[in-house]
Amino acid sequence: MLESLRHLFKGRTRSVDLGPMKAWASAHGHVLRRVHDGEGCTVEPSSSRPAWRIEWGPSQRSYIDGRELRIIGEVGTPKELVAMVLTQALKESMERLVFEQYVEDVQTRLDADTPPEMRWLVMYTKLPASDMGRLRERYAAVSNVQSWVTQWMAGPLNDALSATLAMADESDPLVLAISRGRMTLRTPMAEVDDKLLAMWLTVFERAQQEAQRLGREWHESVDHGHSTMPSAWAKSNLPDEGSR
Repeated sequence: MLESLRHLFKGRTRSVDLGPMKAWASAHGHVLRRVHDGEGCTVEPSSSRPAWRIEWGPSQRSYIDGRELRIIGEVGTPKELVAMVLTQALKESMERLVFEQYVEDVQTRLDADTPPEMRWLVMYTKLPASDMGRLRERYAAVSNVQSWVTQWMAGPLNDALSATLAMADESDPLVLAISRGRMTLRTPMAEVDDKLLAMWLTVFERAQQEAQRLGREWHESVDHGHSTMPSAWAKSNLPDEGSR
């Protein structure tokens, strides 16, 4: 399975000048650190408790070719909650690979080398296209708590993703995923592009803020015994995702 993905998506990483990323970080008052192998870097706000970290370097996922942009931050949701937004093109590629590889496998299992995003796509409920609104042609969403991801996809996050429709290449994969209380955005970025970097950081920040806000509201509703909130939000009732 992993080899199939590599043949389809994986490319050879070439060395790159970190100067443009350093200039962008300096212009915004952020702190850049070069990674030990010299093939990438990290960028964080100059704060004692930065809300996010940018990582730029060789891809860590077989569905992204070459270098990738990763943005990572805590959202404080229960560790068992899984929610993911991804491009339609990537969703269709993953579904096709799963079908081709496993439809006739009597064990019907996904092995440990399968990217967690692919396992989530198979395991969890997809948000109906009607709930995606203006994003339905470009993006899809899945979660183990559908009502939560429906709320997450509305409002500011929907607006931020809508702004990407004209700027981002629709063939480029994008994954925005929450698992174990942490959120990660992944997308290709062969060379530093200031406009795309600012756009994806805005998407991440809106998604992070909404996830944190919803997390607080749902926790308060469970604590106060409000019956209007799904019981699945209670930590003890959420399934343990168990992936890295």
